[in-house]
Amino acid sequence: MKHEWDWSLADLSSIPKNGRKVFSCFSCGGGSTMGYKLAGYEMLGNVEIDPQMMALYKRNHKPRFPFQIPIQEFKAIPDDQLPAELFDLDILDGSPPCSVFSTAGKREKKWGKEHHFREGQAKQTLDDLFFDFLDVVEKLRPRVVVAENVRGMVVGLAKGYVALVKKRFEQLGYKAQLFLLNSATMGVPQKRERIFFIAHRRDLKLPKLSLQFQEQPVLYKEIRSGRGKPLDKNGTTFKRWVQRRPSDCSFGDITERVEGKESNFNTIIIHDERVPNTIASNSWFVRYDEPYFISATDIIRIQTFPRDYDFMGADVQYVCGMSVPPMMMKRIAKQIYQQWFAKLPI
Repeated sequence: MKHEWDWSLADLSSIPKNGRKVFSCFSCGGGSTMGYKLAGYEMLGNVEIDPQMMALYKRNHKPRFPFQIPIQEFKAIPDDQLPAELFDLDILDGSPPCSVFSTAGKREKKWGKEHHFREGQAKQTLDDLFFDFLDVVEKLRPRVVVAENVRGMVVGLAKGYVALVKKRFEQLGYKAQLFLLNSATMGVPQKRERIFFIAHRRDLKLPKLSLQFQEQPVLYKEIRSGRGKPLDKNGTTFKRWVQRRPSDCSFGDITERVEGKESNFNTIIIHDERVPNTIASNSWFVRYDEPYFISATDIIRIQTFPRDYDFMGADVQYVCGMSVPPMMMKRIAKQIYQQWFAKLPI
């Protein structure tokens, strides 16, 4: 029996379509896009600033309306120069870059300042991008908005930012709900906590959305594949691995104990009997029982990417770490359809 996380892009052709249309901003490699497709939605296109990510998106998803430009440029395009279909969206999806809200590092010192989100891109004030996205909401007036971000947005001082986002939704005529979800409860072999703003236009008079997921946890041993690279026995990571302890089972991060550093995303020990930790683009994932990194296939499965995704030579962990797990978005999108769209005329 094939597991749900073991799927291919070719499988999408056999999924019944529900007649609803989605457009994605900050799409990266298309993790959310694949989730919507798995749930039966039609993806019209995307906005993505990164040339490499857009190349991946085009290769794997073949969008009708791709826009490789900053979100600020997209929202400035005159309405009559945009496809008419974008003004009749069921869902506007977006994952505004969120590193300034991550609980790793001195995040508050980054707020309000320009940063390179990635080398080769223009500097942007990352904490403004969510409001740029909301400007697109105002422009396109979709029926529903789904915006994903890191858990850090609901921690500490960032809660004030969340209040501003909710207020902006209200000003635009949308009723927004905020959900903190863990992908481990959604059929994803990964403990990935993310928040989702899910909003609908008030004129639709839809009921409150309920999202409660209780899928059976998927342990690492269920998705484990061939070995990744061996650890360098003269390197720091091998020394960390040698000093692993049973107490590392909870979060798997042993950098602080070994080197006295504060770290949330560094050397992560993966155990067979546990759900793997969040796939982050800047972490090292090492097996507990042998001095090897986990394999690229492991990363693809942990992120629930399709086995035939064409990475075009890009770093697998980076692409996956920057994406929403498709199975996570599939669960959400299905509930949005069942609770909301199934009650609305197309």
